[in-house]
Amino acid sequence: MRTLCPNLHNEDGLETVLEVPVPEESFDDNKTNHTATSWMSWMKPHPNDKKRHFSDYGGRNAEIQLLLGVVGAPLVPLPVSSAHPAVINPTIQDHHIESSMAKYIVQQYIAAVGGEKALNLVDSMYAVGKVKMVASEFDAGDGITMNCGGVKAVKAKSVKNCGGEMGGFVLWQKRPDLWSLELVVSGYKISAGSDGKVAWRQTPWHHSHASRGPPRPLRRSLQGLDPKSTANLFTNSIYIGERTIKGEDCFVLKLEAELSSLKVRSSSNNVQIMKHIIWGYFSQKTGLLYHLKDTHLIRIKTPGSDCVFWETTMESLIQDYRTIDGVNIAHGGQTTVSLFRFGEGLDNHSETKMEEVWTIEEVDFNIKGLSMDCFLPPSDLKMEDDQPVVRAKSSDKFVGSARLAFKSRGSLLRFGVSKVVAIDSNSFGDL
Repeated sequence: MRTLCPNLHNEDGLETVLEVPVPEESFDDNKTNHTATSWMSWMKPHPNDKKRHFSDYGGRNAEIQLLLGVVGAPLVPLPVSSAHPAVINPTIQDHHIESSMAKYIVQQYIAAVGGEKALNLVDSMYAVGKVKMVASEFDAGDGITMNCGGVKAVKAKSVKNCGGEMGGFVLWQKRPDLWSLELVVSGYKISAGSDGKVAWRQTPWHHSHASRGPPRPLRRSLQGLDPKSTANLFTNSIYIGERTIKGEDCFVLKLEAELSSLKVRSSSNNVQIMKHIIWGYFSQKTGLLYHLKDTHLIRIKTPGSDCVFWETTMESLIQDYRTIDGVNIAHGGQTTVSLFRFGEGLDNHSETKMEEVWTIEEVDFNIKGLSMDCFLPPSDLKMEDDQPVVRAKSSDKFVGSARLAFKSRGSLLRFGVSKVVAIDSNSFGDL
C-alpha cells in the first residue's frame, strides 16, 4: 500500500501524504502522471471541478459510482448493543431449541476467535486494507442505460467487464456504535461513519446524509474484523440447519429485522422496506464465521403503475484468519452482490452483479488518543426527513429525488424505456 504520492505541481517538492493508502497496482511508473492525477483529484478540489470531473461522464465512471454506492459502506440490518460487559447470556437452557442451538454455536465462535476475555479487552481498533471492485454483468429485459445530461454511456442487454477498480480503505472503530470509514477507489472517495447517535455517508456525487433509524454497524466490520460485534449480533439469532459452502460444512444462523424497525427505516409510504435478513455460516470444523449473507427487499409505489421491487443480496466469503493480540481476525475475502429489479412486467426485469475482493494489510487494537472527535459527522450533514422523497415528472416517467435520486451531478441510472426509475445507490448501501 502506497502512502505517498508524487508532488504533481513541483517535482522537487515533498511528496503528498495520502489520507487513504492505495495499492501499488494502481500506479504505473512507466506511464504519465495521469494515474496519480486521478488519485489526487479528490484531494484538491477546484472551482470548476464539477464541470471538469463529470464532463466526460461515461460507462466506467457510472460503474465506479454504482460500485461505491452499493458495495462501499453497507450497514447490517440491526444495531448491536455494547452495554453488557459479557458477550452473551450464559443461560442457554431458558430459550427455545433453535435459539439455544444458536447461542451454543456463538459460544463456539467466541472460543474460536480468542475467548470472551480477549474480546472484552478490545476497546477500539483500526484496519487498513485494499479492495478490487468490478461490476461483472448487467442484464435487463430491454437493456440498461446509464447517462449524464442525455449522453448515453451504457445500453445493452448484457455488459461484462473483466477488469476492475483498485482502491484502499481505512477503518476506525471504538465499540460497535462509533466507527469511521474512508474508502478510495480509482480516485473516487466515499466517507461513512457513526457517532453513536446517527450513521451518515458522504460521496462526491451526493450531499452528506444520515441513515434512517438507529445507527447500525458497518457490514465491513462484521466480515471478520470485529468478532465481538459479530457475536453480539448473532446471539439473538436462530439456528436453521446446516449447509456446505465451497466444501466447508457450516452451521447456519438467521437473524431477521422486525417490521417495526423496517418501518422506521422506510422513507415514506411510497418507499417501503419489506424485509432485511442476515445469515451467518459458521464452520463446523473451526467454529469461525466462514460466510456472511444478507438480503433486503424494497417496494416502490409509482403513480399510475404497478409497484417496483428491488432486491439486493450480498454474500461474503471470509478467509485468511490470523491472530492479532490474541484475537482471530480475517485478513481477506470476497463479496458478491446481486441487485435485482422486478415488477411492471417481464420486459422491465433487470439484474446487476458486482464483486469485491479485499485484503487487510494492517490491524491494531486499543488505539491511544481515539476520542469522540474522530467520529464527528460532517458539517453539511442533512437528515433525509428534510428532503422530498419522490416526485413524479410525468404520467409515464417516475424519477426519484433525495433518497431515491441516483445523483451524480445530473446523472441517472435508468432502467427500462417507457418507465424510468432512478435509484440512489445510497438507498441500497444504507439498508
